Amino acid sequence: MTTTAVRVDHVGKSFRLYRERNQTIKSAVMRRRTSVHEDFWALRDVSFDVPQGSTFGLIGSNGSGKSTLLKCLANIYYPNEGSIKHFGRIAAMLEVGSGFHTELSGRENIFLNGSILGMSKKEITRKYDEIVDFSGVEKFIDQPVKNYSSGMYVRLGFAIAINVDPDILIVDEVLAVGDSEFQEKCFQKFRDFKAVGKTVILVTHSMGTVKELCDGAAWLNQGVLMSVGASAPTIAEYERSIGHDSGS
Repeated sequence: MTTTAVRVDHVGKSFRLYRERNQTIKSAVMRRRTSVHEDFWALRDVSFDVPQGSTFGLIGSNGSGKSTLLKCLANIYYPNEGSIKHFGRIAAMLEVGSGFHTELSGRENIFLNGSILGMSKKEITRKYDEIVDFSGVEKFIDQPVKNYSSGMYVRLGFAIAINVDPDILIVDEVLAVGDSEFQEKCFQKFRDFKAVGKTVILVTHSMGTVKELCDGAAWLNQGVLMSVGASAPTIAEYERSIGHDSGS
C-alpha cells in the first residue's frame, strides 16, 4: 500500500484583478465609488495525491497554474477552496535568493536562511561545510550575496534547502539558472532522496527532465487538472495537446 506524502484536495486559488482601484480613502470619496475588480481563478478544483518516496512533476504551459500550485504546496499561498495536507517536513526552493539578505555575506545567509527553514544553529554549524561544498561558492562565501551571480544564488540556496533534511522537497524552475554540472548534482541529490524514501515535487518546462526523473506527473491547463498519473502517459497527453510528438 502506497503512503501519501502530499494530498491536494479540491484546491482552488483566486486572485483579484483590479480594473479600477482606489489607492487611498480620499480617492474613493472623490470618485464616489469603490474599486472595480474581478476574481481570476488560477486553480480550480485540483485534486491528486503525491506518493511518498516519489519524484513528481508539475507540467503545463505558461499560465497553467503550476507556480501558483507550487506556492500553495509550500504554504506561501493558501487556497480559497479545498485543502493541502503534508505528511512530513517540507523545504522549498522557489525563487532565486528567496530568504537571502543581500547585504549579508554567503556565510551569514547560510545561518539566516537555515534558521528560516527551521534548522537550529547547532544543525547549521554541523552541516556548514557540506552546504558550502555542495554550493561551490567557497571562494566567495564571505562576500555580500548582492555581488553573487544568479547561478551562485541558486547553488547556495539549493545547498541550504537540501540540508534541512526535509521529507518533502519542493523545487521550482530555478534550477534552470544553474550550469549543467550543477543541475546533474541536483538531479543526483533527487535520486538519493528517493532512495531513502523522501519525496521531491518539481516544476519544469523540460519534458526530458520529467521523463528522466519523475515517477508521476500532473498536467495543468489554465488552472484545471487535465491529467495525473505515471509520468510517461501524462507527458504524452500534454505533448499531443500542444502538437508535439512525444516519441521524438
